Amino acid sequence: MRILILGHTGFIGKNLFRKLTNDGHEVVGCSKSTGVDLLDYAQTYAAIKDFSPNVIYNLASHGGGIHYVNEYAADVYSDNLQMALNIYKSIADIDCTIKVIQPFSNCSYPGDSSIQTEEQWLSGPVHSSIFSFGNSKRSIYYLSQCYRRQHDIKSINLLLPNTYGPGDSLDPNKTHALNGMIIRMLRACASGDKEFIVWGTGSPVREWAYVDDFVEILVKSLHLDDMCYPLNVAQGKGYSIAESASIIKELCGFQGKIKFDTSYTDGDPVKVLDNSNFVDKIPNFQFYPHEQGIQNTILYYKKLFDME
Repeated sequence: MRILILGHTGFIGKNLFRKLTNDGHEVVGCSKSTGVDLLDYAQTYAAIKDFSPNVIYNLASHGGGIHYVNEYAADVYSDNLQMALNIYKSIADIDCTIKVIQPFSNCSYPGDSSIQTEEQWLSGPVHSSIFSFGNSKRSIYYLSQCYRRQHDIKSINLLLPNTYGPGDSLDPNKTHALNGMIIRMLRACASGDKEFIVWGTGSPVREWAYVDDFVEILVKSLHLDDMCYPLNVAQGKGYSIAESASIIKELCGFQGKIKFDTSYTDGDPVKVLDNSNFVDKIPNFQFYPHEQGIQNTILYYKKLFDME
């Protein structure tokens, strides 16, 4: 296939680019850092027109941690929606047979949900702590549905939990939550700190997607025909922040105490995705064990920071 990855220099994008290339597909990537600003319609149109792909992975996203998406709420919401508008309008103007595959974060679920089933995805407001980012993803779903109705453009929309693993950003405002905790714990080890502060109470339960699993699901989605209403990519299992911190502590060899700073916002109390529909669409998928994924990530950062 001819595949265009938008946002290919990001955490997921660069891993997906490598996987698809190794699988023998003809792959081109573009992002703002390589000269294509998806906020500009002309640049978006030219990138799609020049390559003429069969499939577009829309991995371009403006996001970050809870504090970042609240401070820059208007930018986060409008940028995510504008990029998607430019992508779908370009496809409609060029070739409506181009299929779009795009992940949404499960923070777009209602803030009071616990086990998150697809049927309840739009049944209530997203949590206030992630209002801008979560609602931008809901808006992209509505956009994809409208372009399906008018232009018959097919979309595969996927709902995924928070991702982690080797290759994430080192920017504390951009890195995913679990990676950020691993980086801080390794630095605490190196400094000989007596305590490690976890932001919040540690009680929220989160499901995590290891980067290799995320990429493999995106690849398998090439064989899905049309799925505008999103599908959970789910194991049906979560870990509290405190549990994950304890696993990281053990695998890092941190000797100090873990303390919880309750002045920080927790976010949703529980975010675990129901996997009933996932096992029907993509049966027999084997997810990475959580401890092994954390171990791989720790080893990656130890090598990156020359801590071996």
